[in-house]
Amino acid sequence: MTRRLSGFEVAERIRTRFPDAVVEETADWVVLRPDNLVEVMRFVRDDEELDAKFLNMLCGVDRVQDFEVVYHLSSLHKNHTFAIKVRADHDNPSVPSVVPVWLGAHLQEREAYDLLGIRFEGHPSLKRLFLWEGFPGHPLRKDFVRLPSGEKPGLARFPKEFPDRTGDEFRPERGGPAHDLPSDEPYMRD
Repeated sequence: MTRRLSGFEVAERIRTRFPDAVVEETADWVVLRPDNLVEVMRFVRDDEELDAKFLNMLCGVDRVQDFEVVYHLSSLHKNHTFAIKVRADHDNPSVPSVVPVWLGAHLQEREAYDLLGIRFEGHPSLKRLFLWEGFPGHPLRKDFVRLPSGEKPGLARFPKEFPDRTGDEFRPERGGPAHDLPSDEPYMRD
């Protein structure tokens, strides 16, 4: 069974090399300062005890007052796992990219950028992954429904989804075109 290292164990090991890198530690994770994140993460990957050669997952979390980037890391050789976090300002979320440490962070950082608007400085190709350039806002942000421009984010529906039988007009007052489906498609009816 895979052992879960506590944040206290991980923080203690990080402090042997980077005494000022840890901001906070709990039983479940360690929070690092963003200023030397790449160096600390490289240490975490290469250290004999931590041996975090595998980045399981990188994700962003909107905590309203700030953003967190959470790194779930594992050592396949030592058979343990642990979590490291870094916080970013909510008004201008930016943290260093860890792509130079784990190539697998490439798409995961792009996803966090696309859906939350967190910038990863030094990323080799930071652009939207799922949504198109020019999409208004970032849909996983808690303030997504209140865009500064007053514009409603996103679309009422996907383009050409359930086109009306008399045209491509979307009619929200009738629940949209799904109500206009022929009777041979009952699974789509209310």
